[in-house]
Amino acid sequence: MLRALIVTTAGINCDQELAEAFQLVGAEPHFLHLKTLLAKPKRIEQFELIGLPGGFSYGDAVAAGRIAAQLMRRELYPAFVKAVERGVPIIAPCNGFQIAVQMGLLPGPATGEPWPSVAPQPIVALGDNQSARIIDKWVEVQVPSQTRCVWTAGLSADSHLQLLPIAHGEGRFMATSPSVVQGLESAGQIAIRYADHDNPNGSTDNIAGICDASGLVLGLMPHPERYTVWEHHPTWTRLPQSIRRSQPFGIQMFEKAAEHARSAAVL
Repeated sequence: MLRALIVTTAGINCDQELAEAFQLVGAEPHFLHLKTLLAKPKRIEQFELIGLPGGFSYGDAVAAGRIAAQLMRRELYPAFVKAVERGVPIIAPCNGFQIAVQMGLLPGPATGEPWPSVAPQPIVALGDNQSARIIDKWVEVQVPSQTRCVWTAGLSADSHLQLLPIAHGEGRFMATSPSVVQGLESAGQIAIRYADHDNPNGSTDNIAGICDASGLVLGLMPHPERYTVWEHHPTWTRLPQSIRRSQPFGIQMFEKAAEHARSAAVL
């Protein structure tokens, strides 16, 4: 059975949803506190899937995800890089996305280039929402046709499926320059976008999530782990049976990652 690592620490509150999502695709979730991993980074080698859950790590006291990211940057970055190099899919929703960016995992090196031995300085960020308010709602999202992300590539384009919940105050995707966004686009590293009419936070180019050049590491502000059964959908009782015969959009992402982990023979 696939083993899924879920990293927990003070303020994380989406770990149980992430665990359920992994269980639904046949993976066994294991919760490890960040302090445990900092003491024994090699424990990461025991897992075939990894999740950095959402929430408010350390209360987002300095900035969203900043404290957790700095702890991981110093001690765990090399271990996460090794996981990617052996083919482990990693998902980082919401606060996890903020952590992954500041930790140096995303967007990662360009295609064909090696991972740097020391965590690089971030070239993208998740800033305050344009509204300067926390937004808690369901939004329509779209998967780019050319994405290389193993979690999202090839997912259904049906608008009934492509809704995801969001809940954040610092989710506006930004980059240090337009060329960074252009590079992500041309490399297929934009994993998911908000629909043109439903960009909730002012993110550049409607970007809701990105992946690294391998397609294994997905960071996104929406919460696919909160849309794993039809009863999670805000209007599920009004959806036709023909729609509900398929899998909800969120769980489809986890199915694709689990399938990749099995086919990559990382067991």
